[in-house]
Amino acid sequence: MGGSALCGVLLLALLLHSNLLLSNAESIGYGEVQETWRGEIEQLSWKPRAFLIKGFLSDEECDHIIRMASPKMEESVVVDSASGTTKKSTVRTSTGTFFPRGHDDVITVIEKRVAAVTMIPVEHQEGLQVLHYRDGQKYEAHYDYFHDPVNTRMEAGGQRVVTVLMYLTTPEHGGETVFPDAEKKVEGPGWSECALKGLANKPKRGDALMFYSLTPDGKKDPTSLHGSCPTLKGDKWSATKWIHVAPYGVPQKPTSPGEVDCIDDDSNCPSWAHHGECDKNPAFMHASCKKSCKVCGDPAKTNTGVVIDVPVKTA
Repeated sequence: MGGSALCGVLLLALLLHSNLLLSNAESIGYGEVQETWRGEIEQLSWKPRAFLIKGFLSDEECDHIIRMASPKMEESVVVDSASGTTKKSTVRTSTGTFFPRGHDDVITVIEKRVAAVTMIPVEHQEGLQVLHYRDGQKYEAHYDYFHDPVNTRMEAGGQRVVTVLMYLTTPEHGGETVFPDAEKKVEGPGWSECALKGLANKPKRGDALMFYSLTPDGKKDPTSLHGSCPTLKGDKWSATKWIHVAPYGVPQKPTSPGEVDCIDDDSNCPSWAHHGECDKNPAFMHASCKKSCKVCGDPAKTNTGVVIDVPVKTA
């Protein structure tokens, strides 16, 4: 065999081998689970359990979320620890918006990736919350787990167990995620004054911070207290996934004959209600999400006459 022919055979063999490697790289184990992401995970802390997932989102995905969210941004709200309802607060000065689970193909892919990394099914996730901070805006230290009995009901998904916070931009200064009660603190130059008060992580476009609100035995973890330091220069965009111990937003079957008409027509109703849609969108919500809006048996609330701004339904 001549030299050129031998080179051709070797090149063909190399190409076939490369294609085989690419094919194998698309699956995990015996191929029964499709791989959705591969990258580096850095353990930041055990108290709280916090991990940095590097390069979790692509630039295209970050741009898509920001572009989709920009025209929908509103003043952010918080959950009242006593009643479980949402309210405006000076402790959270960002703007934000919310997209239900499976809103579009891009979000669906990201949700599957979050499920793969956390090893918790997509059905346990809330929708995607997008936040924007600038000009000193912040979110003071708070817990992601609930204190009220309303949001912790198992039929509502139970307690939040883990949070995946995805950074869509890299602010020039500030905007760190800080855990003031963590077992260790950051030090040295380059951190904002706020960040130096605890364990902190600098936002970097495409990275994600995963941390647990519950300990391995299912108890609330007080060291998971965290906040978003003031964004002092530049813009900070983020997207958050809260994940529950049980399926979230799954329609519940009536438990008694009197509850036959007290149901939700859409699996997203609990999520929409949690984010204030019962008040913002009463015509649709009071007719289609009676149970989540707590308007069962109230004709004054269920017969609203006109439908305004119906939320996007998901498959």
